Amino acid sequence: MDITIHTTPLPHEDPEASLAFYRDVLGFEVRQDVGQGTMRWITVGPKNQPDTSILLAPPAVDPGITDDERRVIKEMMAKGTYGWILLATKDLDSTFERVQAADAEVVQEPTEQPYGMRDCAFRDPAGNMVRIQELR
Repeated sequence: MDITIHTTPLPHEDPEASLAFYRDVLGFEVRQDVGQGTMRWITVGPKNQPDTSILLAPPAVDPGITDDERRVIKEMMAKGTYGWILLATKDLDSTFERVQAADAEVVQEPTEQPYGMRDCAFRDPAGNMVRIQELR
């Protein structure tokens, strides 16, 4: 089999704030931006990885989701427990400083984890957990 990771979704409630975080703070390029107002689907990704993307999407727009499920999704987003992603960088300290300087909510400063990984964590404007691991 020849399978690759193409796109992974993350919810957003404020497309402009999410776009500013992923484009301006993390340096991702915008690949698509469709829709209007808060109903926008924005595809972003690292410039050097054109085949891997994040789809920033409005949460719970699937017509098959019940009102109770929508409420739970909103509650989970508010707590930061609904969406998350793992990113990686060769220079964790510089990346951390850049993201912190942009006033992103710091969840964890760069830390050597007991399982052998050094990483840090932030929340994006929608509350999604963004963990950044150091490549060694």
